Amino acid sequence: MKQMTRLVYLTKDKIDSIHSTTLQLLEDTGVRISNEEAKILLKQTGCTISEDIVKFPQSLVMKSLESVPSNFSLYSRDGTDSFSIGQDNVLINPGSSAAFFKDRTSGEIRKGTSKDIHDLVKVVEQLEYIKAQSTALIPSDVPIEIAGLHRLYVILKNSTKPIITGAFSKDDFHFMRQMLETVAGDSDKLANKPQAIFDCCPSSPLIWSDTTCQNLIDCAKASIPAQIVPAPLMGVSSPVTISGTLVQQNMEILSGIVIAQLVNPGTPLVYGGAIGSMDMRYGTPRFSSVEATMTACMSNEIGKHYGIPTHAYLGTSESKTEDAQSGYETGLGLIMGILSRINVISGPGMLSQLNCQSLEKLVIDNEFCGSALRLIQESDNLMIDEVHDLISSVGPGGDYLKQKHTRVNYRTKHLFPSEILCRLNIPTWVEEGQKTAVDRAKSVVNKILNQQTGSVLSKSTIDDLDRIYDNARKSTT
Repeated sequence: MKQMTRLVYLTKDKIDSIHSTTLQLLEDTGVRISNEEAKILLKQTGCTISEDIVKFPQSLVMKSLESVPSNFSLYSRDGTDSFSIGQDNVLINPGSSAAFFKDRTSGEIRKGTSKDIHDLVKVVEQLEYIKAQSTALIPSDVPIEIAGLHRLYVILKNSTKPIITGAFSKDDFHFMRQMLETVAGDSDKLANKPQAIFDCCPSSPLIWSDTTCQNLIDCAKASIPAQIVPAPLMGVSSPVTISGTLVQQNMEILSGIVIAQLVNPGTPLVYGGAIGSMDMRYGTPRFSSVEATMTACMSNEIGKHYGIPTHAYLGTSESKTEDAQSGYETGLGLIMGILSRINVISGPGMLSQLNCQSLEKLVIDNEFCGSALRLIQESDNLMIDEVHDLISSVGPGGDYLKQKHTRVNYRTKHLFPSEILCRLNIPTWVEEGQKTAVDRAKSVVNKILNQQTGSVLSKSTIDDLDRIYDNARKSTT
Protein backbone atom coordinates (compact mmCIF):
# COMPACT_ATOMS: atom_id res chain seq x y z
CA MET A 1 0.00 0.00 0.00
CA LYS A 2 1.29 3.44 -0.91
CA GLN A 3 2.48 5.40 2.13
CA MET A 4 1.78 9.05 2.68
CA THR A 5 2.99 11.94 4.82
CA ARG A 6 6.53 11.83 6.22
CA LEU A 7 7.97 13.88 9.08
CA VAL A 8 11.41 15.30 8.23
CA TYR A 9 13.58 17.61 10.36
CA LEU A 10 17.13 17.54 8.98
CA THR A 11 18.42 18.88 5.69
CA LYS A 12 21.11 16.97 3.84
CA ASP A 13 23.60 19.69 4.78
CA LYS A 14 22.79 19.25 8.47
CA ILE A 15 23.19 15.48 8.27
CA ASP A 16 26.49 15.90 6.40
CA SER A 17 27.69 18.27 9.13
CA ILE A 18 26.75 15.80 11.90
CA HIS A 19 28.46 13.00 9.98
CA SER A 20 31.72 14.89 9.36
CA THR A 21 31.88 16.10 12.97
CA THR A 22 31.32 12.53 14.16
CA LEU A 23 34.14 11.18 12.01
CA GLN A 24 36.53 13.88 13.22
CA LEU A 25 35.69 13.24 16.88
CA LEU A 26 36.02 9.46 16.50
CA GLU A 27 39.47 10.03 15.05
CA ASP A 28 40.63 12.72 17.49
CA THR A 29 38.77 12.03 20.77
CA GLY A 30 37.72 8.40 20.45
CA VAL A 31 35.61 6.08 22.57
CA ARG A 32 36.47 4.12 25.72
CA ILE A 33 36.27 0.36 25.10
CA SER A 34 36.86 -2.06 27.98
CA ASN A 35 36.64 -5.33 26.03
CA GLU A 36 39.98 -7.01 25.24
CA GLU A 37 38.76 -8.96 22.21
CA ALA A 38 37.43 -5.77 20.63
CA LYS A 39 40.62 -3.84 21.33
CA ILE A 40 42.81 -6.51 19.74
CA LEU A 41 40.61 -6.51 16.64
CA LEU A 42 40.54 -2.72 16.43
CA LYS A 43 44.29 -2.37 16.86
CA GLN A 44 44.87 -4.86 14.05
CA THR A 45 42.79 -2.72 11.71
CA GLY A 46 44.53 0.60 12.28
CA CYS A 47 42.92 2.09 15.40
CA THR A 48 45.16 3.72 18.00
CA ILE A 49 44.58 2.68 21.61
CA SER A 50 45.76 4.30 24.82
CA GLU A 51 44.38 3.27 28.24
CA ASP A 52 41.16 1.89 26.71
CA ILE A 53 40.58 5.01 24.58
CA VAL A 54 40.20 3.85 20.99
CA LYS A 55 40.55 6.31 18.13
CA PHE A 56 39.05 5.31 14.79
CA PRO A 57 40.46 6.15 11.34
CA GLN A 58 37.76 7.76 9.24
CA SER A 59 38.35 5.30 6.41
CA LEU A 60 37.64 2.36 8.73
CA VAL A 61 34.35 3.87 9.86
CA MET A 62 33.24 4.49 6.28
CA LYS A 63 34.22 0.98 5.18
CA SER A 64 32.26 -0.52 8.08
CA LEU A 65 29.15 1.47 7.22
CA GLU A 66 29.23 0.12 3.67
CA SER A 67 28.83 -3.49 4.82
CA VAL A 68 25.76 -3.02 7.05
CA PRO A 69 22.64 -4.46 5.38
CA SER A 70 19.91 -1.93 4.56
CA ASN A 71 17.25 -4.36 5.74
CA PHE A 72 16.80 -7.87 7.12
CA SER A 73 13.93 -10.19 7.99
CA LEU A 74 12.83 -10.99 11.53
CA TYR A 75 10.82 -14.19 11.91
CA SER A 76 8.08 -15.65 14.03
CA ARG A 77 8.91 -18.52 16.35
CA ASP A 78 7.96 -21.17 13.80
CA GLY A 79 9.70 -19.34 10.96
CA THR A 80 6.58 -19.08 8.80
CA ASP A 81 5.92 -15.34 9.18
CA SER A 82 8.48 -12.62 8.65
CA PHE A 83 8.71 -8.87 9.08
CA SER A 84 11.12 -6.79 7.04
CA ILE A 85 13.19 -4.48 9.23
CA GLY A 86 14.16 -1.46 7.14
CA GLN A 87 12.87 0.90 4.45
CA ASP A 88 9.57 2.45 5.58
CA ASN A 89 8.34 -0.51 7.64
CA VAL A 90 7.43 0.04 11.31
CA LEU A 91 7.55 -2.74 13.94
CA ILE A 92 6.22 -1.88 17.42
CA ASN A 93 7.05 -3.68 20.67
CA PRO A 94 6.83 -3.00 24.41
CA GLY A 95 9.96 -1.41 25.85
CA SER A 96 12.52 -3.59 27.62
CA SER A 97 13.99 -3.91 31.08
CA ALA A 98 11.52 -2.13 33.37
CA ALA A 99 12.08 -2.95 37.04
CA PHE A 100 8.53 -2.13 38.20
CA PHE A 101 5.02 -3.31 37.39
CA LYS A 102 1.65 -1.60 37.88
CA ASP A 103 -0.36 -4.07 39.93
CA ARG A 104 -3.64 -4.88 38.17
CA THR A 105 -5.62 -5.22 41.39
CA SER A 106 -4.25 -2.62 43.81
CA GLY A 107 -2.79 -0.11 41.34
CA GLU A 108 0.44 -0.23 43.36
CA ILE A 109 3.74 0.24 41.54
CA ARG A 110 5.86 -2.66 42.79
CA LYS A 111 8.82 -4.80 41.73
CA GLY A 112 8.04 -7.04 38.75
CA THR A 113 7.83 -10.82 39.06
CA SER A 114 8.09 -13.80 36.75
CA LYS A 115 4.28 -14.11 36.78
CA ASP A 116 4.00 -10.51 35.62
CA ILE A 117 6.27 -11.34 32.68
CA HIS A 118 4.07 -14.31 31.81
CA ASP A 119 0.95 -12.12 31.93
CA LEU A 120 2.54 -9.39 29.84
CA VAL A 121 3.67 -11.87 27.18
CA LYS A 122 0.17 -13.35 27.05
CA VAL A 123 -1.41 -9.91 26.56
CA VAL A 124 1.07 -8.83 23.86
CA GLU A 125 0.40 -12.05 21.97
CA GLN A 126 -3.22 -10.91 21.46
CA LEU A 127 -2.56 -7.29 20.48
CA GLU A 128 -3.05 -6.54 16.79
CA TYR A 129 -0.67 -3.63 16.25
CA ILE A 130 2.14 -4.55 18.64
CA LYS A 131 3.75 -7.08 16.34
CA ALA A 132 6.75 -8.10 18.46
CA GLN A 133 7.38 -9.22 22.01
CA SER A 134 10.13 -7.79 24.18
CA THR A 135 11.83 -8.88 27.38
CA ALA A 136 9.92 -6.07 28.99
CA LEU A 137 10.33 -6.64 32.72
CA ILE A 138 13.14 -7.62 35.09
CA PRO A 139 11.80 -10.29 37.48
CA SER A 140 12.67 -9.63 41.11
CA ASP A 141 11.96 -13.25 42.13
CA VAL A 142 14.64 -14.71 39.82
CA PRO A 143 18.42 -14.53 40.44
CA ILE A 144 19.73 -11.48 38.59
CA GLU A 145 22.40 -13.65 36.93
CA ILE A 146 19.71 -15.38 34.83
CA ALA A 147 17.08 -12.62 34.74
CA GLY A 148 17.67 -11.88 31.06
CA LEU A 149 17.54 -15.55 30.19
CA HIS A 150 14.36 -16.07 32.20
CA ARG A 151 12.52 -13.37 30.25
CA LEU A 152 13.41 -14.97 26.92
CA TYR A 153 12.53 -18.42 28.29
CA VAL A 154 8.99 -17.26 29.10
CA ILE A 155 8.49 -15.64 25.69
CA LEU A 156 9.74 -18.62 23.69
CA LYS A 157 7.41 -20.96 25.56
CA ASN A 158 4.34 -18.74 25.31
CA SER A 159 4.52 -16.56 22.18
CA THR A 160 4.89 -16.94 18.43
CA LYS A 161 5.86 -13.30 17.77
CA PRO A 162 9.42 -12.10 17.01
CA ILE A 163 11.37 -10.74 19.98
CA ILE A 164 13.38 -7.70 21.01
CA THR A 165 15.65 -8.78 23.85
CA GLY A 166 19.04 -8.26 25.49
CA ALA A 167 21.55 -9.95 27.77
CA PHE A 168 22.81 -8.76 31.16
CA SER A 169 26.05 -10.77 31.13
CA LYS A 170 28.36 -12.73 28.85
CA ASP A 171 27.07 -16.08 30.12
CA ASP A 172 23.49 -14.84 29.84
CA PHE A 173 23.94 -14.34 26.12
CA HIS A 174 25.47 -17.81 25.72
CA PHE A 175 22.41 -19.52 27.19
CA MET A 176 19.98 -17.22 25.38
CA ARG A 177 21.60 -18.06 22.06
CA GLN A 178 21.27 -21.76 22.88
CA MET A 179 17.55 -21.32 23.52
CA LEU A 180 17.00 -19.49 20.24
CA GLU A 181 18.96 -22.14 18.35
CA THR A 182 16.89 -24.86 20.00
CA VAL A 183 13.64 -23.31 18.81
CA ALA A 184 15.02 -22.48 15.34
CA GLY A 185 16.54 -25.94 14.89
CA ASP A 186 20.26 -25.14 14.88
CA SER A 187 22.71 -22.23 14.58
CA ASP A 188 22.52 -22.06 10.77
CA LYS A 189 18.73 -21.96 10.80
CA LEU A 190 18.80 -19.21 13.43
CA ALA A 191 21.25 -17.17 11.33
CA ASN A 192 19.09 -17.60 8.22
CA LYS A 193 15.81 -16.91 10.02
CA PRO A 194 16.54 -14.80 13.12
CA GLN A 195 13.72 -14.66 15.66
CA ALA A 196 15.20 -12.00 17.91
CA ILE A 197 17.06 -8.70 17.90
CA PHE A 198 19.47 -8.13 20.79
CA ASP A 199 19.81 -4.66 22.32
CA CYS A 200 23.46 -3.73 22.87
CA CYS A 201 23.70 -0.51 24.85
CA PRO A 202 26.84 1.63 25.03
CA SER A 203 27.06 3.81 28.12
CA SER A 204 26.87 7.54 27.47
CA PRO A 205 29.09 9.39 27.19
CA LEU A 206 31.25 7.36 24.79
CA ILE A 207 31.82 4.07 26.64
CA TRP A 208 31.50 0.45 25.57
CA SER A 209 31.61 -1.77 28.68
CA ASP A 210 33.24 -5.18 28.61
CA THR A 211 29.91 -7.05 28.83
CA THR A 212 27.94 -4.99 26.33
CA CYS A 213 30.78 -5.01 23.83
CA GLN A 214 31.09 -8.79 24.17
CA ASN A 215 27.36 -9.17 23.59
CA LEU A 216 27.75 -7.15 20.38
CA ILE A 217 30.69 -9.31 19.29
CA ASP A 218 28.84 -12.54 20.05
CA CYS A 219 25.76 -11.37 18.14
CA ALA A 220 27.96 -10.68 15.12
CA LYS A 221 29.65 -14.09 15.36
CA ALA A 222 26.23 -15.80 15.34
CA SER A 223 24.75 -13.42 12.70
CA ILE A 224 22.06 -12.46 15.22
CA PRO A 225 20.74 -8.92 14.56
CA ALA A 226 21.96 -6.40 17.13
CA GLN A 227 20.31 -3.09 17.96
CA ILE A 228 22.82 -0.49 19.16
CA VAL A 229 20.92 1.57 21.74
CA PRO A 230 22.69 4.45 23.49
CA ALA A 231 20.67 6.17 26.21
CA PRO A 232 22.06 9.71 26.43
CA LEU A 233 20.46 12.17 28.85
CA MET A 234 20.64 15.64 27.32
CA GLY A 235 22.54 17.97 29.63
CA VAL A 236 23.79 15.12 31.86
CA SER A 237 25.43 12.36 29.83
CA SER A 238 25.29 14.17 26.48
CA PRO A 239 25.31 17.82 25.37
CA VAL A 240 22.16 19.71 26.31
CA THR A 241 21.50 20.65 22.69
CA ILE A 242 19.83 18.36 20.18
CA SER A 243 22.69 18.72 17.68
CA GLY A 244 25.28 17.88 20.31
CA THR A 245 23.39 14.80 21.45
CA LEU A 246 22.97 13.62 17.86
CA VAL A 247 26.73 13.86 17.27
CA GLN A 248 27.64 12.03 20.48
CA GLN A 249 25.06 9.30 19.93
CA ASN A 250 26.32 8.92 16.37
CA MET A 251 29.84 8.38 17.73
CA GLU A 252 28.58 5.68 20.09
CA ILE A 253 26.63 3.90 17.37
CA LEU A 254 29.27 4.12 14.64
CA SER A 255 31.96 2.80 16.98
CA GLY A 256 29.72 -0.22 17.65
CA ILE A 257 29.09 -0.66 13.94
CA VAL A 258 32.84 -0.82 13.33
CA ILE A 259 33.28 -3.54 15.97
CA ALA A 260 30.39 -5.67 14.68
CA GLN A 261 31.37 -5.38 11.03
CA LEU A 262 35.00 -6.25 11.77
CA VAL A 263 33.82 -9.43 13.49
CA ASN A 264 31.42 -10.39 10.71
CA PRO A 265 31.02 -8.10 7.70
CA GLY A 266 27.38 -7.93 6.68
CA THR A 267 25.99 -8.80 10.10
CA PRO A 268 22.57 -7.09 10.50
CA LEU A 269 22.46 -4.04 12.77
CA VAL A 270 19.88 -1.45 13.85
CA TYR A 271 20.70 2.24 14.46
CA GLY A 272 18.90 2.68 17.78
CA GLY A 273 18.50 4.96 20.75
CA ALA A 274 16.73 5.66 24.05
CA ILE A 275 17.24 9.40 24.15
CA GLY A 276 16.10 11.37 27.17
CA SER A 277 16.16 14.94 28.36
CA MET A 278 16.60 15.93 32.01
CA ASP A 279 14.15 17.82 34.17
CA MET A 280 16.63 19.84 36.20
CA ARG A 281 13.93 20.87 38.70
CA TYR A 282 13.48 17.32 39.98
CA GLY A 283 16.60 15.52 38.77
CA THR A 284 14.50 13.08 36.75
CA PRO A 285 14.95 11.84 33.16
CA ARG A 286 12.25 12.55 30.61
CA PHE A 287 12.19 10.02 27.78
CA SER A 288 8.85 11.26 26.44
CA SER A 289 9.61 14.98 26.39
CA VAL A 290 9.09 16.89 23.15
CA GLU A 291 12.85 17.43 22.84
CA ALA A 292 13.64 13.73 23.36
CA THR A 293 11.00 12.78 20.80
CA MET A 294 12.29 15.30 18.25
CA THR A 295 15.85 14.06 18.77
CA ALA A 296 14.75 10.45 18.26
CA CYS A 297 13.10 11.37 14.97
CA MET A 298 16.23 13.22 13.81
CA SER A 299 18.39 10.26 14.85
CA ASN A 300 16.22 8.11 12.61
CA GLU A 301 17.01 10.41 9.68
CA ILE A 302 20.74 9.98 10.29
CA GLY A 303 20.40 6.18 10.41
CA LYS A 304 18.40 6.18 7.19
CA HIS A 305 21.02 8.45 5.60
CA TYR A 306 23.50 5.63 6.22
CA GLY A 307 21.00 3.10 4.83
CA ILE A 308 20.67 1.31 8.18
CA PRO A 309 17.40 0.18 9.85
CA THR A 310 16.45 2.44 12.77
CA HIS A 311 15.01 2.21 16.28
CA ALA A 312 13.79 4.52 19.06
CA TYR A 313 12.07 4.43 22.41
CA LEU A 314 8.72 6.20 21.91
CA GLY A 315 5.16 5.66 23.11
CA THR A 316 6.31 5.94 26.72
CA SER A 317 5.23 8.29 29.51
CA GLU A 318 6.66 9.82 32.66
CA SER A 319 3.25 9.55 34.32
CA LYS A 320 2.82 7.01 37.11
CA THR A 321 -0.66 5.99 36.00
CA GLU A 322 -2.86 5.74 32.93
CA ASP A 323 -4.10 9.33 32.76
CA ALA A 324 -4.22 12.36 30.45
CA GLN A 325 -0.45 12.86 30.72
CA SER A 326 0.12 9.24 29.78
CA GLY A 327 -2.16 9.56 26.76
CA TYR A 328 -0.64 12.85 25.60
CA GLU A 329 3.00 11.76 25.89
CA THR A 330 2.39 8.32 24.42
CA GLY A 331 0.28 9.56 21.52
CA LEU A 332 2.71 12.32 20.60
CA GLY A 333 5.66 9.93 20.58
CA LEU A 334 3.93 7.26 18.52
CA ILE A 335 2.55 9.71 15.96
CA MET A 336 5.90 11.44 15.46
CA GLY A 337 7.85 8.18 15.36
CA ILE A 338 5.53 6.49 12.89
CA LEU A 339 5.33 9.57 10.65
CA SER A 340 9.14 9.51 10.66
CA ARG A 341 9.06 5.81 9.63
CA ILE A 342 11.29 4.66 12.49
CA ASN A 343 11.65 0.95 11.78
CA VAL A 344 11.53 -0.44 15.33
CA ILE A 345 9.61 1.48 18.01
CA SER A 346 9.85 0.33 21.63
CA GLY A 347 7.83 1.73 24.52
CA PRO A 348 4.07 1.05 24.56
CA GLY A 349 2.97 0.00 28.02
CA MET A 350 5.75 1.90 29.80
CA LEU A 351 5.29 4.45 32.59
CA SER A 352 7.67 6.31 34.91
CA GLN A 353 10.88 6.98 32.96
CA LEU A 354 10.90 3.62 31.11
CA ASN A 355 10.84 1.85 34.47
CA CYS A 356 7.29 0.54 34.92
CA GLN A 357 5.07 -1.70 32.81
CA SER A 358 1.27 -1.45 32.86
CA LEU A 359 -0.92 -4.02 31.14
CA GLU A 360 -3.78 -1.52 30.97
CA LYS A 361 -1.57 1.09 29.31
CA LEU A 362 -0.28 -1.56 26.93
CA VAL A 363 -3.81 -2.37 25.78
CA ILE A 364 -4.70 1.33 25.42
CA ASP A 365 -1.44 1.99 23.58
CA ASN A 366 -2.30 -0.73 21.08
CA GLU A 367 -5.15 1.55 19.97
CA PHE A 368 -2.74 4.48 19.65
CA CYS A 369 -0.53 2.29 17.47
CA GLY A 370 -3.41 1.38 15.18
CA SER A 371 -4.42 5.01 14.68
CA ALA A 372 -0.83 6.19 14.18
CA LEU A 373 -0.13 3.46 11.63
CA ARG A 374 -3.28 4.51 9.77
CA LEU A 375 -1.71 7.93 9.27
CA ILE A 376 0.93 6.51 6.90
CA GLN A 377 -1.45 4.43 4.83
CA GLU A 378 -2.93 5.62 1.59
CA SER A 379 -5.94 7.79 2.41
CA ASP A 380 -8.05 6.81 -0.59
CA ASN A 381 -7.59 5.05 -3.89
CA LEU A 382 -10.87 6.08 -5.52
CA MET A 383 -10.71 7.66 -8.93
CA ILE A 384 -12.18 11.13 -9.18
CA ASP A 385 -14.63 10.05 -11.88
CA GLU A 386 -16.08 7.48 -9.45
CA VAL A 387 -16.50 10.23 -6.85
CA HIS A 388 -18.15 12.41 -9.47
CA ASP A 389 -20.62 9.69 -10.41
CA LEU A 390 -21.42 8.88 -6.78
CA ILE A 391 -22.15 12.45 -5.71
CA SER A 392 -24.10 13.07 -8.88
CA SER A 393 -26.34 10.02 -8.31
CA VAL A 394 -27.03 10.85 -4.65
CA GLY A 395 -27.60 14.56 -5.31
CA PRO A 396 -28.65 17.32 -2.91
CA GLY A 397 -30.43 16.00 0.19
CA GLY A 398 -29.65 12.38 -0.70
CA ASP A 399 -28.69 9.55 1.63
CA TYR A 400 -25.24 7.90 1.46
CA LEU A 401 -26.15 5.41 4.17
CA LYS A 402 -28.23 3.43 1.69
CA GLN A 403 -25.61 3.34 -1.03
CA LYS A 404 -23.82 0.15 -2.04
CA HIS A 405 -20.66 2.26 -2.20
CA THR A 406 -20.92 2.86 1.57
CA ARG A 407 -21.43 -0.82 2.35
CA VAL A 408 -18.51 -1.87 0.16
CA ASN A 409 -15.99 0.74 1.32
CA TYR A 410 -16.79 1.49 4.95
CA ARG A 411 -14.80 -1.31 6.57
CA THR A 412 -11.80 -0.88 4.30
CA LYS A 413 -11.57 2.92 4.38
CA HIS A 414 -12.10 3.49 8.13
CA LEU A 415 -10.14 2.22 11.09
CA PHE A 416 -12.31 0.25 13.50
CA PRO A 417 -11.14 0.71 17.10
CA SER A 418 -11.70 -2.01 19.67
CA GLU A 419 -13.93 -1.69 22.71
CA ILE A 420 -11.15 0.30 24.44
CA LEU A 421 -12.32 3.51 22.77
CA CYS A 422 -15.83 4.69 23.69
CA ARG A 423 -18.03 5.89 20.83
CA LEU A 424 -21.35 5.48 22.59
CA ASN A 425 -23.85 8.30 23.03
CA ILE A 426 -24.18 9.74 26.53
CA PRO A 427 -27.35 7.85 27.63
CA THR A 428 -25.89 4.49 26.56
CA TRP A 429 -22.55 5.30 28.19
CA VAL A 430 -24.32 6.12 31.46
CA GLU A 431 -26.45 2.99 31.22
CA GLU A 432 -23.36 0.82 30.74
CA GLY A 433 -21.66 2.17 33.87
CA GLN A 434 -19.81 5.32 32.72
CA LYS A 435 -16.65 3.32 32.14
CA THR A 436 -13.37 5.05 31.36
CA ALA A 437 -10.78 3.81 28.89
CA VAL A 438 -8.80 2.38 31.81
CA ASP A 439 -11.92 0.52 33.05
CA ARG A 440 -12.39 -0.99 29.62
CA ALA A 441 -8.68 -1.83 29.35
CA LYS A 442 -8.88 -3.73 32.64
CA SER A 443 -11.74 -5.78 31.22
CA VAL A 444 -9.77 -6.59 28.08
CA VAL A 445 -6.70 -7.59 30.11
CA ASN A 446 -8.81 -9.85 32.33
CA LYS A 447 -10.45 -11.44 29.30
CA ILE A 448 -7.09 -12.21 27.68
CA LEU A 449 -5.54 -13.59 30.87
CA ASN A 450 -8.56 -15.81 31.52
CA GLN A 451 -8.24 -17.44 28.11
CA GLN A 452 -6.68 -20.87 27.96
CA THR A 453 -3.66 -20.91 25.68
CA GLY A 454 -1.25 -23.68 24.97
CA SER A 455 2.23 -23.78 23.50
CA VAL A 456 2.55 -25.21 20.02
CA LEU A 457 6.16 -26.14 20.65
CA SER A 458 6.96 -29.85 20.52
CA LYS A 459 7.54 -31.65 23.78
CA SER A 460 11.17 -32.27 22.85
CA THR A 461 11.74 -28.55 22.21
CA ILE A 462 10.14 -27.66 25.54
CA ASP A 463 12.31 -30.25 27.27
CA ASP A 464 15.42 -28.78 25.64
CA LEU A 465 14.45 -25.24 26.72
CA ASP A 466 13.90 -26.49 30.27
CA ARG A 467 17.29 -28.23 30.23
CA ILE A 468 19.13 -25.08 29.06
CA TYR A 469 17.33 -23.00 31.68
CA ASP A 470 18.16 -25.48 34.44
CA ASN A 471 21.82 -25.55 33.38
CA ALA A 472 21.92 -21.76 33.53
CA ARG A 473 20.44 -21.72 37.01
CA LYS A 474 22.95 -24.30 38.22
CA SER A 475 25.85 -22.34 36.76
CA THR A 476 24.97 -19.35 38.94
CA THR A 477 24.96 -21.30 42.23
